[in-house]
Amino acid sequence: MLRKKMALIMIFILTVSTMMFTGCSSPQEEGATTEEEVIHKDELILAIGSEPDDGFDPTNGWGRYGSPLFQSTLLTRDNNFNIVYDLATDYEVSEDGLVWTVYLREDVKFSDGEALTAEDVVYTFETAASSGSVIDLNIMEKVEAVNEYTVEFTLKQPQSTFIQLLTTTGIVPQHAHDENYAKHPIGSGPFKFVQWDKGQQLIVEVNPMYYGEKPAFNKLTFVFLGEDGAFAAARAGQVDVAAIPASFAKQAVPGMKLVNIESVDNRGILFPFVKSGGKTEEGFAIGNDVTADIAIRTAINVGIDRRALVEGILEGFGTPAYSVSDGMPWWNPDTVIEDANIEKAREILTDAGWEDTNGDGILEKGDIKAEFIILYPAGDQIRQSLAIAAADMMRPLGINAIPEGKSWDELEKMMYSNAVLFGWGSYDPLEMYNLYSSETVGEGYYNTGYYGNPTVDEYMNKALAATNEEEANEYWRKAQWDGTTGFSAKGDAPWAWLVNLDHLYLVSENLDIGTPKIQPHGHGWPMTDNITEWQWKN
Repeated sequence: MLRKKMALIMIFILTVSTMMFTGCSSPQEEGATTEEEVIHKDELILAIGSEPDDGFDPTNGWGRYGSPLFQSTLLTRDNNFNIVYDLATDYEVSEDGLVWTVYLREDVKFSDGEALTAEDVVYTFETAASSGSVIDLNIMEKVEAVNEYTVEFTLKQPQSTFIQLLTTTGIVPQHAHDENYAKHPIGSGPFKFVQWDKGQQLIVEVNPMYYGEKPAFNKLTFVFLGEDGAFAAARAGQVDVAAIPASFAKQAVPGMKLVNIESVDNRGILFPFVKSGGKTEEGFAIGNDVTADIAIRTAINVGIDRRALVEGILEGFGTPAYSVSDGMPWWNPDTVIEDANIEKAREILTDAGWEDTNGDGILEKGDIKAEFIILYPAGDQIRQSLAIAAADMMRPLGINAIPEGKSWDELEKMMYSNAVLFGWGSYDPLEMYNLYSSETVGEGYYNTGYYGNPTVDEYMNKALAATNEEEANEYWRKAQWDGTTGFSAKGDAPWAWLVNLDHLYLVSENLDIGTPKIQPHGHGWPMTDNITEWQWKN
């Protein structure tokens, strides 16, 4: 009830704000909105997600998903994920892969009029490296300004994925970066900060100093509403874009069109890969004797009907998932498992010695019963529904999976010895390394199943050591499946990836949002990635 009241309050605020911005009287009064005003609309109100808890400081992680908005990056990716220049005019990587030299534009100014130089880049990366934030710059030995517009990064060892940090880390001004920066950011991006009312709204305006293509809209107001509130605001005609869940997607809203954007925002089941008996340093149990059997993992991957999950749980707004990075340049399409095949799955289990010896419908192998728990975060409706539906699909195979919702605190103690329904999805292939390398077992939420394969490790290490993306991507693909082994479902199958969620938005019928890229994990801010392409049409 409180949530609904807050949504109505925000809608009222938006109505008043809109009238103040445009100088119009209420919609019920004569002359509220003229055709001329619609044609020349240059302000947007967006309800696309929650605000960042830590504010708008790239050295603390702001901007990793989508554009930093206020700040520019050295490089960026186009709609086909090709590397293109932003602040940089060129870059070079030494033959040994250790030295990255970046050449900067000489015409860039921050929104306060100060020039952006190599010293700002050095300051940004040094600050990010020491921030203790989600930005992992441990691979960087040092960063130096060769001259006013040339920066040199030296790595401790070759790492091809370092390029991702150059595409996602917004550059901050050394002269204006202090303890208040996250709340009042200054940058060289297409928009400049105006006002942040925490918990309510963020207002930005076009940055007149911006060196790139100027946005079509002079002002953007981001309102922070929950899913119910965003949908209510869209129905009331008070926002131009609203992020919504699939449960609202089939309800028509006058004046709005539904835009569904593909994503690698995936959901999948991680299996404990090793047998039980081990303990973490904290004393948490490691391993599971049921899921340690490759026949169990492979049969589940073969028997689950991913398309039915998309249609039933996501109401058609998604795609079947076969990996953590479907559709990315480093994805191996040979990992795709065709439509569910229950008979083949049963055959895999029978050949591995699993049989129903007592007639209860659950298979056994020796004294081990084909039964395990699937954990999911309590309160996450989609993960709960996926866990229940996947468990239902396993029963005809003779596998009894038991869905259990837990708090994240509970999950962190149980995730090394039980299957877990996780969500991932990134623009960085390093995510694959983190999830599947034997070097990352038990590190946070990475590789909690303790998966390891020396051949996979070798491929991924070669991918990291490559000096260009083309070579690196070939090794990433082999790590997934080389025709004999790999970490995909056709190989060791330490995961059963289920679905990729479409990100859904209600968008004003007159607003053309261009061609957004496939979006990463996290609904909302990635929407701003191509915001300079947006146009108002009539």
